[in-house]
Amino acid sequence: MTTSSSERGVSLGMPELPAPAYPDDVRARLETDAREIIARYPDSRSALLPLLHLVQSEEGHVTRTGMRFCADVLGLTTAEVTAVATFYSMYRRRPSGDYQVGVCTNTLCAVMGGDAIFETLQEHLGIGNGETTDDGKVTLEHIECNAACDFAPVVMVNWEFFDNQTPATAKRLVDDLRADRTVEPTRGAPLCTFKETARILAGFPDERPGAVGASGGAGPASLVGLRLARGEAAPARVVHPRNGGPHEGGPHDEPQDRAVHEPSPTEHLSSHDAPQDTSASDPAHPAGPAAEEGE
Repeated sequence: MTTSSSERGVSLGMPELPAPAYPDDVRARLETDAREIIARYPDSRSALLPLLHLVQSEEGHVTRTGMRFCADVLGLTTAEVTAVATFYSMYRRRPSGDYQVGVCTNTLCAVMGGDAIFETLQEHLGIGNGETTDDGKVTLEHIECNAACDFAPVVMVNWEFFDNQTPATAKRLVDDLRADRTVEPTRGAPLCTFKETARILAGFPDERPGAVGASGGAGPASLVGLRLARGEAAPARVVHPRNGGPHEGGPHDEPQDRAVHEPSPTEHLSSHDAPQDTSASDPAHPAGPAAEEGE
């Protein structure tokens, strides 16, 4: 005699219903944008990433409805779209705030103060990683790398840089965001909402007056290597160990009693000077060998 699944206390559950479609007016508008995006690629499925940004700009995160729309216009299955949307962390899978505040907690930012910043913001905002404040303004998350190590510790808001942060400046930043006060990134374009950022990432122009011109380029500290390669700055020299102790070498090495180089306050500190509570880098004195060491 066999027993049914219900008799065994096993619930098979109900299959998930298909995602609802967008309202007709929204779908018509998105289809116009989607056709423009798809036309950029020789293979339509290559347009999936920007299309996911497009639907994210509609609701602030990638919904099942958005994924169904992408599948429909590209001739894909929803499983194929879901596989991509869940792979990349830049696509949010649940409602999030107007401002995505990402604190870098990777190695260099962490030891320069990133961990302290992240812990401070969690306590200050009363939310954890990936959570959003009750007013819907700020979503807080830790990020493994903001690709701006020479300005550590770095916080990003909707992918715009806020360099050389401290717990105090980070608290002031999120307070200003929640109060709708104007916030200026350290470098890059003026700040906009996450939905507006998603539309720009979908490949549509930033139509705000002066926004494109304000984007700029890499910061001075990021360009030191390029300047060195071009011969625009003096090459760095190997200096005597800071502790003044002996080092291994041949008979032609320099005398061991030479003066030990002590960095001046304006010289950029290395990661070996960490850990510190906050970054000691100074935006007014960007990193880079402007002169021979010791001068």
